Amino acid sequence: MLPPQAIDALARARAVVVLTGAGISAESGIPTFRGAGGLWRNHDAMKLATPEAFAADPQLVWEFYEYRRQVVAKAEPNAGHRTLVEMEAAYPEFTLVTQNVDGLHQRAGSRNLIALHGDLWTLRCTEEGTERVETRVPMPELPPRCARCGALERPGVVWFGEALPPEAMPRAYAALGDAQLLLVVGTSCRVYPAASLVPVALRAGMPVFEVNVEPAADFPGVIALEGPSGEVLPELWSRVVSRRAGSG
Repeated sequence: MLPPQAIDALARARAVVVLTGAGISAESGIPTFRGAGGLWRNHDAMKLATPEAFAADPQLVWEFYEYRRQVVAKAEPNAGHRTLVEMEAAYPEFTLVTQNVDGLHQRAGSRNLIALHGDLWTLRCTEEGTERVETRVPMPELPPRCARCGALERPGVVWFGEALPPEAMPRAYAALGDAQLLLVVGTSCRVYPAASLVPVALRAGMPVFEVNVEPAADFPGVIALEGPSGEVLPELWSRVVSRRAGSG
């Protein structure tokens, strides 16, 4: 059963912030590579997502990311992604903050989006820092090289040990400061600084709702909506739309 306070809060809100994580992408068949079983060709996938791994063996790291790109290219946005697009269209202010790098939110149609960890479809020159979008799968050259200077290009993602883009969290905090609620979808809220949005919202007295197959946000005051986002979000939004129509 959906908590009535979630329906009421979403029906009244004019500004909403949503934080998403790997759980919403997992429903589209995209593996997380985190924790037990996070292996690729017998390599610990998390250890490949580092600057050190790229410096030691750029070919191996790029083969891993090419595999991930191929997996994502075959996947489709699910009902959870699509519902968030509907929500964005309905609110005067709506900000989607995602930890995912797969680009499924963008493919679904999300526009006001902060990609905290970059995305798989951006390539960055290791010499000049210039970026370009490459959507061809497979890529014509592996590892790819910058057309301007010939230097290696790297995936345009944030690796372990690297800082987020400098504007990412300030934008997220600013959006949260103007919002009436925070909706957390498919994330354990244990990866910082993204997870810091939850206590910031709670300290401001803002309602925080979590949509997860198994509630994971370890913050007192977070209200859980248990179940897959592809099922919970459409049902929740349908109830909100009905409530908003009735109050109009």
